[in-house]
Amino acid sequence: MKVKIGDIASIQIGYSFRGRLDVAHSGALAVIQMKDLAAGVVDVSGLARIDMERPRGHHLVRVGDLVFRSRGVTNTCAILMDDPGTAVVSAPLFRIRVTGRLVLPQYLNWYINQPPAQAFLASHAKGTAQQMISKDALEDLEVFVPSLERQRAIVEVAVLAEQEQNLMMKLAEKRRQFWSAKLIELAKGEERR
Repeated sequence: MKVKIGDIASIQIGYSFRGRLDVAHSGALAVIQMKDLAAGVVDVSGLARIDMERPRGHHLVRVGDLVFRSRGVTNTCAILMDDPGTAVVSAPLFRIRVTGRLVLPQYLNWYINQPPAQAFLASHAKGTAQQMISKDALEDLEVFVPSLERQRAIVEVAVLAEQEQNLMMKLAEKRRQFWSAKLIELAKGEERR
């Protein structure tokens, strides 16, 4: 089955602050910004905190929400896996919240970050100096929706593939360090004669 994101999720434009954020370490409100999106997951460990009246409920995020980069070179998505407390997404990010039980948030997050979805979004980007994806374009993105069981399997394999990639990069770096040390030993060995 194929459905549009607008039919399976609500999309909220991030909260628009009237100026620069006045960070307060003990602030009651956490703010999710572009810098907090890493490798498909929202990193809540370093969220900026501010003192501000609690915004309306529809601006607040919760675990399972997706955060989408609507501007810039990459228009990828990240999922909020850890509870940030009282938090909002800042503009120009979008908050995507799955509605209903047809799609798993983790699956939708994975799907949006895949080449076919990225190609669709790139073809709908507007602007010359800075590319932007509109809310309408994101809502029009069609998603293949398999059974929940298959969605879980896809997400599980995607996580394992990402872990494999990370291990392979670490292994390659260790191998480079090993050979570099061996070659330095060879170079020094010539000196001892």
